[in-house]
Amino acid sequence: MSSEKVQFKVVADRSRCCGYGLCASVCPSIYKLDADGLVYLDSDLVPVELEEEAREGAAACPAEAIWLEEIK
Repeated sequence: MSSEKVQFKVVADRSRCCGYGLCASVCPSIYKLDADGLVYLDSDLVPVELEEEAREGAAACPAEAIWLEEIK
């Protein structure tokens, strides 16, 4: 059995984003906002040390436009 930490990626559905910006307020290291206030990602990979913050940012989205998926 491997002791490696599970890696996650962020999925952001920009078509569902309403531009509230709560994700970026909670986790600005992962979630960025474009000129229209819509979420974008510099990278979809979540560093292990930012996993909890990334989850909180995704959970803060009222439009449920962001979630994390395990990389297999």
